[in-house]
Amino acid sequence: MLAAVLHGAHDLRIEAREDRMLLPGEVRVRVRAGGICGSDLSYFNKGSVGDFKIREPLTLGHEVAGDVVAVAAGDGFAAPAIGTRVAINPSRPCLHCGFCRAGRENLCRRMRFLGSAALMPHIQGAFSETVVVRADQCVPVPADMPYRLAACAEPLAVALHGVRRAGRVLGANVLVAGAGPIGLLCLAAALHAGAGSVTVTDLFDGPLAIARRMGASQAVNVRDDAGGLEHLAGAAGGFDVALEATGSTASIVAMPALMRPGGRIVQLGMLPPGATPLPVNLLMAREIDLVGSFRFHEEFGIAVAALANGRIDVSPILSATFPLAEANAAFALASDRAQGAIKVHLEIG
Repeated sequence: MLAAVLHGAHDLRIEAREDRMLLPGEVRVRVRAGGICGSDLSYFNKGSVGDFKIREPLTLGHEVAGDVVAVAAGDGFAAPAIGTRVAINPSRPCLHCGFCRAGRENLCRRMRFLGSAALMPHIQGAFSETVVVRADQCVPVPADMPYRLAACAEPLAVALHGVRRAGRVLGANVLVAGAGPIGLLCLAAALHAGAGSVTVTDLFDGPLAIARRMGASQAVNVRDDAGGLEHLAGAAGGFDVALEATGSTASIVAMPALMRPGGRIVQLGMLPPGATPLPVNLLMAREIDLVGSFRFHEEFGIAVAALANGRIDVSPILSATFPLAEANAAFALASDRAQGAIKVHLEIG
């Protein structure tokens, strides 16, 4: 099978990889579409994501959907029938540790997440013609659901988990920092949860225009209007909830001053390695909660359902589709924020 394999920063090759035999409880999926994620872009451009560095060739990709083509029964998992269209949950937790038993599988210390360099050997990803996953990682979708829409279940699940970590959002004045894919999906998820208003920030006007289309109350270009966000925060007495989706040190450092007393900041973006200086006295004096949000668990099934029944519309973020053979061009477009591309997909099978 052919796969998009990264050998180092800016060294992405389309090359042959061998299929492996199925173990009991596993299925083989013919991948039809895959979305390029921010972590894929970080691996591609930097050779790392946060503290996770590429140490061997890595097949990228974890936002994928396709068709089940083979099943190995057994091991206690109910497998979808051959021919079923599925969205693939890239998380493969151990199911036995304390975190898994407590319903926090996303914190599993033995997690095997598709397309990740967190472990050695790396967990190979799914930008390949076929991929083998555990049966419980396959979530059936309607037979007429476009593959690239089904592939959006993973980033939407990230956003849903981030909003869940924010606590009570109903009626809240929400700030979303970053109008990339996760930021825009956080906007959609916050509105779905009943947010009273959502302000979105970015450095480029193109993504902010999409944020307005998706229901943002305010869209602020913080590069061109340096004081605009502070003015909005001051006029409203501060934001109740902030979702930091840029992974920018400057963004999280500035955020506590924008919050009302008792507010909550959720960090979704992966920050650069090392320590980040924060105004901790401000967090303390205003009793502002700062919490992390890492991946997702049960939100994946919720995301599939929300996409299938149209409760959350992600069509504004779908930007372009490239064949697998043109993966480098796809990554170049997805990396160029100035061109306004949000979610770029690979058409694989």
